[in-house]
Amino acid sequence: MPKNYGYTSSGYGNCCVSKMEFQLSNCFRLLWEQHIYWTRMVILAIAFGSPDLEATTNRLLRNAPDFAKVFSRFYDDEIADEFGRLITDHLKIAAELVTAAKAGNSKTAENAERRWYKNADEIACFLAQINDCWSYEDMRDMWFKHLALTKDEAVAILNKKFNKSISIFDQIEILALKMADSFTCGIVCQFGH
Repeated sequence: MPKNYGYTSSGYGNCCVSKMEFQLSNCFRLLWEQHIYWTRMVILAIAFGSPDLEATTNRLLRNAPDFAKVFSRFYDDEIADEFGRLITDHLKIAAELVTAAKAGNSKTAENAERRWYKNADEIACFLAQINDCWSYEDMRDMWFKHLALTKDEAVAILNKKFNKSISIFDQIEILALKMADSFTCGIVCQFGH
């Protein structure tokens, strides 16, 4: 991450930031918080056959165009739409994986998990191509860790190990905020104040 913006693992540290940087940071942090919270709610709905599964899934899927809308402020519509598509795929594959795991269909779950990691690699590649401030390796590491933690969370929920799932979710939240900050720092680095 660019050191000149005062980035630390917990955010911007003690430096002054512009109004645009502050708003962008808040926006990405909100989107990532929504991403992980609605994902958790969909996992719970799948695991326990909640009647709100469809509504919860629809709300989760709204996260993708919301991300695309922010990207469209800095990139052209084609780039924003592609990022939205990649995030939509990420979310849909995750739901497939949890549904297959709940049903005990290991072959379908393994296939979904392979596609999920391939999608994460595509996201990392895409981000690195549109912004030199986002390294492929850093993005890939973050996305792969996000997937691993989300899978662990889902497994804990499916096995009714709720305290463990909450502990994992705490890690997911810290990582999500780091991912949000990396998005902000990359855009600030690329486009300036």
